[in-house]
Amino acid sequence: MQVRDAVEADAGRLAELTDAPRDVMRNLIHDRTVRVAESDEAISGFVSFDARERTVHVTQLEGTSDACMRLLEEPMSFAAGEGMAVELLVPESNDTVRQAVEEAGFERDGTGPTFDGTPTVRFRHDPS
Repeated sequence: MQVRDAVEADAGRLAELTDAPRDVMRNLIHDRTVRVAESDEAISGFVSFDARERTVHVTQLEGTSDACMRLLEEPMSFAAGEGMAVELLVPESNDTVRQAVEEAGFERDGTGPTFDGTPTVRFRHDPS
C-alpha cells in the first residue's frame, strides 16, 4: 500500500467513499492536507487533517481497516515532529475506523457532537 498526496482528480473516488458531493471533496483537497492510500492503483482510503492551536485535527478518515491504520501514521508523524497532539471524532457506528484509531494508540476523550443524528466519540493521541 502506498500513500500519496491527494490531487483534484481523486475527488470522485473520495466522494464515493463518503457519499459526499464531488465538489465538497474537491474543496477538501484544496483546503486541507489530504493523503490517499492506494493498492494496485485503486484508492482504498483517505485522511484529511489540519493543525491549529497545538493540535492536529483529523477531519475525515475513511477506508479499509488496513488503509485507516496506515493513513493515521500521516497526521501522527506530523504531530510528533511538531510536538502536537492529534484529535479526531469517530461516528459511534463506524467500527472499522474506531478499531484502527484504538490500535494506533488513541484514547477515548469523551463524547463528541452529533452530526446528522449520528453520535460521535472524541479520540486523542498525545505523544508527550
